[in-house]
Amino acid sequence: MSVLIVVNDPKKWPFDIPGVDVVDARSYLTKPEFSERRNVKVFNLCRSYAYQSTGYYVSLLAQARGHKPLPSISSLQDMKSQAIVRLVSDDLDDLIQKCLAPIQSERFTLSVYFGRNMAKRYDKLALQLFNLFQSPLMRAQFVKDKKWLLRSVTTIAGSEVPITHRDFVVQVATEHFKGRVSRVRRPAPTRYDMAILTNPAEAVPPSDEKAIKKFIKAAESMGIAVEMITRDDYGRLAEFDALFIRETTQVNHHTYRFSRRAAGEGLV
Repeated sequence: MSVLIVVNDPKKWPFDIPGVDVVDARSYLTKPEFSERRNVKVFNLCRSYAYQSTGYYVSLLAQARGHKPLPSISSLQDMKSQAIVRLVSDDLDDLIQKCLAPIQSERFTLSVYFGRNMAKRYDKLALQLFNLFQSPLMRAQFVKDKKWLLRSVTTIAGSEVPITHRDFVVQVATEHFKGRVSRVRRPAPTRYDMAILTNPAEAVPPSDEKAIKKFIKAAESMGIAVEMITRDDYGRLAEFDALFIRETTQVNHHTYRFSRRAAGEGLV
């Protein structure tokens, strides 16, 4: 899968990331050469994703073309939903309290660059937020009200990244793209890629190991590559064509977010 970074104006793009093509949004939206490409992951780093803005249309059109946009339209909607933000805060509560415990102030802003933060002690939290909201550059706002709560998550433009952070962004972006290419390489060509969501710790799962193995064998006989995933792989959903949930589902639960994100990404 090839990678494109789409920005409003490449001349003003402050980062030089090796091995990655940077294209202006107008060209991506209008030139046939981009609409004809297949197996493309689009990192949409336009200045704004507001409704009907250029950035909004880049993600919308990328999804319509069968490309994989980050952030996707569903990710942008999730960031605006206070219900989703509260759900994420509850789900990551243990990690949030552990990471932010030493902070004395009542407010804290965490910058997340491709799932990383400049302070290594926040990397686990930054990665989880990246997996959940799938935006390459974003900020998370936390407030303390007896305990730490996630208040909001917003995207940021490349120009908003402090100059002192820019070398770090280039470093983590380069690592991210190299890791992603090696991770999705497969030994044999397949027509489709399917993820099966399971919880190895679940006492009574919907399908036991024997049933899962039979399903995998049947899928592979039809040219469908299957990969087992867990809740930690939320951020990888866009890599697949289908999701099969074989973990007990609940509404206020990560399985709900998986199904919602899969539908938004066009998975079956």
